Amino acid sequence: MNTRLLPAGRGRRAAALIAAVILSVAFGAVTPADAATTTACGGNPPDSVQDATHNHTMGSQVARHLGHRCAPRPTSFGPAAVVYGMDVSSYQGNVDWQTAWNNGGRFAYIKATEGTYYQNAYFAQQYNGSYNVGMIRGAYHFATPNTTDGTTQANYFVDHGGGWSGDGRTLPGALDIEWNPSGAECYGKSAGAMVQWILDFSNTYHARTGTWPMIYTAQQWWQDCTGNGGDFTSTNPLWVARYASSAGVLPYAWEFYTIWQYADSGTFPGDQDVFNGAYDRLQALANG
Repeated sequence: MNTRLLPAGRGRRAAALIAAVILSVAFGAVTPADAATTTACGGNPPDSVQDATHNHTMGSQVARHLGHRCAPRPTSFGPAAVVYGMDVSSYQGNVDWQTAWNNGGRFAYIKATEGTYYQNAYFAQQYNGSYNVGMIRGAYHFATPNTTDGTTQANYFVDHGGGWSGDGRTLPGALDIEWNPSGAECYGKSAGAMVQWILDFSNTYHARTGTWPMIYTAQQWWQDCTGNGGDFTSTNPLWVARYASSAGVLPYAWEFYTIWQYADSGTFPGDQDVFNGAYDRLQALANG
């Protein structure tokens, strides 16, 4: 993680607390229990559809294991302390990016690849379209650690849309690592082997692009499948998934999140996300 993105020590923790309060006011009092029972309002397709096509959305397994959440539209955007955005995949098709921008979306992540067998057919429209309306955008890869190694999947991702350029409008690629959609939770890997898989992906991506990938995950999965091992805090920004009114306890060793995915449907197309900082900090992240 580039430590310039947020103030250090107490200041950084205070900034995160302030952001959490703002988000709580903006989204309303939705408790973790609510998140487990709230019905999604059309953001992504049913699990059965995703499983049948071997094309899984970011957070699909988070919703399956922890519950859906349809977030109300934010009623307050706070004193420029956070930035709202979204992540989409082929299921959103040709996205109306101008409407997303008009509704307050300022960044987007686009699914590019999964494993070494899938590419998003709508990637160009989504990746270029978000950029063309003014958003800062990036690409993500849905990891399948049981099919090929981390180095192979990182190369596949970079070769099929997941690269990075220092143009100030392109976010680092993101590794989506969550529950196995079709088998053992941890893809049949030991905690040590899973940490090594993630490390291989991260190191390869960095060698190819010059920047470290964002790591998207959920606290429960990280605990179960890495044994709360693997300290990536000095290199990889955290994108945490938790469908509730706060981001909750973070995965091992991360002291703050960079992006929080707070719902799987709501105002914007696809999943609902918030960047933990002001807009100039989002630009700093895009600049590597």
